[in-house]
Amino acid sequence: MTSKQLIRAAATAAAIGGIVLGGLVISSSRARANDQDEENSRVQIGFQITPVPLNLAGKNRALVGLGSYIVNAQADCDGCHSAGTSTEFAPGGNPYFGQPTTVNPATFLGGGRDFGAFPGPGPFPHIISRNLTPDKTGRPEGGHTFSEFVQIMRTGVDMDQLHPTCTGAPNGNCLPPPFDGALLQIMPWPIFHNMTYHDLQAIYEYLSAIPCVAGPPAPDPLHNDCQ
Repeated sequence: MTSKQLIRAAATAAAIGGIVLGGLVISSSRARANDQDEENSRVQIGFQITPVPLNLAGKNRALVGLGSYIVNAQADCDGCHSAGTSTEFAPGGNPYFGQPTTVNPATFLGGGRDFGAFPGPGPFPHIISRNLTPDKTGRPEGGHTFSEFVQIMRTGVDMDQLHPTCTGAPNGNCLPPPFDGALLQIMPWPIFHNMTYHDLQAIYEYLSAIPCVAGPPAPDPLHNDCQ
């Protein structure tokens, strides 16, 4: 092969390589754009479906919208964490009755849903869902910091220590072995712990933006000091 032929071959290879590389860059850019479009869509839907007014002062708006999407369109957090023993839906807003879905904003994520004695009938504690709304500090779930929130979602640790493991006979407050009283029971944290850090940031930001639900009077562990 002559030197001219070698130069032509090298030029051709370089051109082909450039085309391939350019295609990869364009494809990667399009993928990133599509991912961003999808997240923007989730943010918009999140703002459309949130059932309560939001305090966006000092908040990351995109995270709040995404958090609402996760909480209200995917995880159904209010299904377990609505306050009291009644349904999470407002009067006339129960979709299971063929009514247009309307979530009760007065009880939204305020906790208090009684799941009954656990692990079953007997001298065992009732598992009651916690209040996820922000207290007077502006931090959700009883004033927990974001790092504490991540720890709860990743490990299931019960920072309120409401139902320790029994060291003797069950007394209506402790959990019998092999149940670990240091961990939240019933809450599906073994599933939620797979969420990305970004998802957890979004959920925390949204929970920080919703109104406080005071719940029952102090010293009940479900009580929130709203002011």
